[in-house]
Amino acid sequence: MFSSFSASTARTRGAARLAAATLVSGLVVAGALAVAGPAVADETPQSQGGATATIGGLKTYGAAVIHDDGGDQQVSAGLFEMSVDDGGMLQTYCIDIHNPTQKDAKYQETPWSGTSLNGNADAGKIRWILQNSYPQVNDLAALAQKAGASGLTEQDAAAGTQVAIWRYSDGVDVDAVNPQAEKLADYLQRSARNVSEPRASLTLDPPAVSGHAGEKLGPVTVHTNADSVTVTPPTDVAAGGVKVVDKDGEPVISAADGSRVYFDVPEGAEDGSAALTVQASTTVPVGRAFASETRSQTQILAGSSESTVSASATANWAKQGAIPALSAVKNCAKNGVDITAANQGDEAFTFELMGAEHTIEAGTSRTVTIPLQEDQAYDFTIKGPNGFEKRFKGVLDCETAGSAGGDATQTLSEPSPATAGGTSTGGTDLAETGGSSATPMIAGMAIALVLIGGAVITLLGRKAPTED
Repeated sequence: MFSSFSASTARTRGAARLAAATLVSGLVVAGALAVAGPAVADETPQSQGGATATIGGLKTYGAAVIHDDGGDQQVSAGLFEMSVDDGGMLQTYCIDIHNPTQKDAKYQETPWSGTSLNGNADAGKIRWILQNSYPQVNDLAALAQKAGASGLTEQDAAAGTQVAIWRYSDGVDVDAVNPQAEKLADYLQRSARNVSEPRASLTLDPPAVSGHAGEKLGPVTVHTNADSVTVTPPTDVAAGGVKVVDKDGEPVISAADGSRVYFDVPEGAEDGSAALTVQASTTVPVGRAFASETRSQTQILAGSSESTVSASATANWAKQGAIPALSAVKNCAKNGVDITAANQGDEAFTFELMGAEHTIEAGTSRTVTIPLQEDQAYDFTIKGPNGFEKRFKGVLDCETAGSAGGDATQTLSEPSPATAGGTSTGGTDLAETGGSSATPMIAGMAIALVLIGGAVITLLGRKAPTED
């Protein structure tokens, strides 16, 4: 049991950035999980699996001051609390100081490559700080001694840790207001060393497969830090006889890290598609990034209780023709979204995307990067033969600095005092924290909702032309 969480940060992103986002049109591409027969578009954001959580608010925090050309700005600095879907709690720090936090925003465990940590040479130092400071280290007397501080409260420790993280994640000139918290921040910044990115709590690779009816489609490989995962077969197509099996054709109801599973589609099944889901209970590794699809500031994990994590994979099959399998992932290195199209059919799969025609020959795959602007909302719906559709939604958020031309603070949620007290819990890496009654000085402003339009990109399977 634990009593409360903590987190903090008020942030600023220039008004120009919001204005630019307002002017950007979304793109459309679609994706669907279907039973045998025409597909029905799946409207959930694409995900690589792991923990999905809803952000609460700052629970343990102190004050910090950001220094820039526009003057000094006081903000809150500390730990956020997030509640995991289907069970579990997370503690996170912010790695996106100039972006507003939206109350009750949904977050998804995300690789560093899909966040502002991509290309940040100091990203590994942030993970070191997380591993060697509060709440992972909740012996505050020992932490204070290392930092040369005369004493640390939970609020001081959270504020000092957040300030040190901001110096590496955002490159800002920021100091903790409390002298002891500032000593901790300086110690952590000085001592930090690069540590590698942690593995995901749970993913499936690849997230989409395809092939002919009468074959085992796959394999789909399980990657997880859990001891085992439960496998839920596509019950919506159970009448059609589609099963989840191992390489020997035996039904699979549980799997472990490295396990390979297949969709066993009976011969004669009508053209269609289906999905399987895997789920586990585990602690999410410290240092995993969490991104939102609603322009809410990116977070990084500082602690996790035993939490529910999940991932899904889809299969598409047909008797003949092009048989596509589509997946998508944010690629901050290229400022866009990578759409991977594989074709396990017996005809070429040709489609037009962003004004260019692409052909995936039978038995091959290809990745196409869709360039986007920072903060651009996208909604991709890709259509294929036999009623196939695949949809991907999200927001490209790869930067921490605002666009030039505005310094207004846009904070959509304010922290409220948390309940004090508690000691660390046993058996998890989630330290129990107290609360603070400090009132953050944050300026709020409303953000208008933007309706995003877009063009539908239709992908058609057809025989390859004589000249590509």
